[in-house]
This record gives sequence, structure tokens and C-alpha cells, in this order.
Amino acid sequence: MTVLTNRQATTPSTEPGAPRTFGMVVKAYVALTKPRIIELLLITTLPVMFLAAGGLPPLWKSIAVMVFGTLSAGSANALNCYVDRDIDQKMRRTRRRPLARHQVSPRGALIFGIVLGILSTVGLWLTTNWLAAVLSTGAILFYVIVYSMVLKRRTAQNIVWGGIAGCMPVMIGWAGITERLDWAPLVLFGVVFFWTPPHTWTLAMRYKEDYAAAKVPMLPVVATERRVILESVAYTWATVLCSLALWPVAGTTLFYPVVAVVLGVVCLWEVHRLLARLNAGKSGVDLRPMRFFHWSNAYLALLFLAVAIDPLLA
Repeated sequence: MTVLTNRQATTPSTEPGAPRTFGMVVKAYVALTKPRIIELLLITTLPVMFLAAGGLPPLWKSIAVMVFGTLSAGSANALNCYVDRDIDQKMRRTRRRPLARHQVSPRGALIFGIVLGILSTVGLWLTTNWLAAVLSTGAILFYVIVYSMVLKRRTAQNIVWGGIAGCMPVMIGWAGITERLDWAPLVLFGVVFFWTPPHTWTLAMRYKEDYAAAKVPMLPVVATERRVILESVAYTWATVLCSLALWPVAGTTLFYPVVAVVLGVVCLWEVHRLLARLNAGKSGVDLRPMRFFHWSNAYLALLFLAVAIDPLLA
């Protein structure tokens, strides 16, 4: 993310009270929901519904889960922006968010997030079942209260336990189709749980100074690069091993474990290359942590694509 120039910082769209068009206001509120993060969450939600249905899931129920799941994630993200509005102004990566640029008032963001949360809960309850609705509400509350308000600014383990909220779409997607929980979604919950720390820590390595300036104790801020990378290696191994457990638990075809092994080998190769660069004396940007960050995105997307395809082959 580039730093704002003086010209950008004084454009009408960033000045409090400046005239704004309806389209600008809508765009600002949409940005509060962090659409790119929502995309990642939906990547894990839809494939699980294929697995739960043993093939193509019911169309309208799938649409309902995706639509109201999007509102649920948007609610959590908007409320997170409200809670983090002070530190977002101090970080290069987040200073262009609507609240940091005064495009949305704190009160407006708070009301917007609450309304989205209510709509998502009621919508899931009416169109799917109470379990999916309860899980969705729990995910919002966990992300906003436990992670954003309690863990994020107090412990280097913030993303480890706070990441539980990002695992919930797996459970919501399964419950939306089956009206119950099972071992298969729990395994995939574990995959996302173990995947989240190294994915986030490598991003935090790139923006270490930002988190330090905002006094957010992400692991790369308070620990050595060696500790961060060694823990990333351990969590990546746990991710890959957990992904392979889906084969016997869900009774998949051979397609899924073959894909999981190939993707896992590449992911492990990348994280061990990160460790090798550290052992070779590299540091900071020379470690190229964003290489692993971008690959981890592709890994999760392709793994869950395999989850969706596998039941169609049975």
C-alpha cells in the first residue's frame, strides 16, 4: 500500500464534512466491509456446502448462505473498523480505510455494522436454520469482542486465537446444508485455524513498522525473525497434516488427497525456503515474506476448490 501524497490527503473525499456524492458514500460503506477478506471467507464456505451435500447443494439454500454469510462477514469487518479506527490512521496498510479518511462517521460505521449483523442473523434463521444463524452471530461477536477489543492489542497470540472467527464460515456452510455439525467441518475448521497464523505473520513481517507504530503486539513486532519463521513452519506442517485428515474422515475419493499432498508439498517448500533465506543471513524485506503470504492465499483457495470438486467425482 502506497503512502498518501499531500495532494491525495487533501482531496475532497478525505476531508471531514466535504461534499460527497451518493456513489462515494456507498463506496465508502462497502469498503468498511473489507470485500477482499469476504472473498477469502466465501472461498471456504461454498466448497463445504458441496461436501455437506455430497454433490451439488440445493441452489436457493446455497444462495441464502452465501448472501447472508456475506452480510455476517461484512458486519464483523465494519465493527472491526469502528474498534480499530484509531490505529488504522497510524498504519500505511490501513490509513486509506473509510474511517481513517473521515469518509464515514464512527457512529455511522457502528450502526451499519450492527444492522448488517441483525440482517444476517435473521436471514440465516429464516432461510436455513437456527444453528447456522447462531454460529454466524457467534463469529461476529468473537471477532469484534474477543479479537478486536481484547486480544489484538494485548497479546502476541492475538491472531492464533482471534483467527477462530475466520474458521467459522466452514461450520456455517456445513450447518446451513445439514442442520448439524460433524467431524468433516471440524477438520476443515482445523485447516483454516492452523493456516491463519503463518499467513498473517508473514504479512505482519512486511508491515512490522506499522504494527509497532500502532502498538499492536503482532508476533513479528515482539519476537525475533527466527521465532516467527520457526513458528510459521510448525503451523504450516500442522495445516498440511490436518488437510490430509479429511480423506478418511469424509471418505473422499483419491482426487482430494492427491491434490492436498501436491499443494501441501509446495506450501511446505515455500515456508522452508523462507527459513533457508533466514539461515543464509537474509533479514527484513530480503526474506521475501510476502512470497509465502501470496502463496498461502492460493493454497487455501485451491485446497477448498478440491473439496468442492471431490464429491462431484464420487
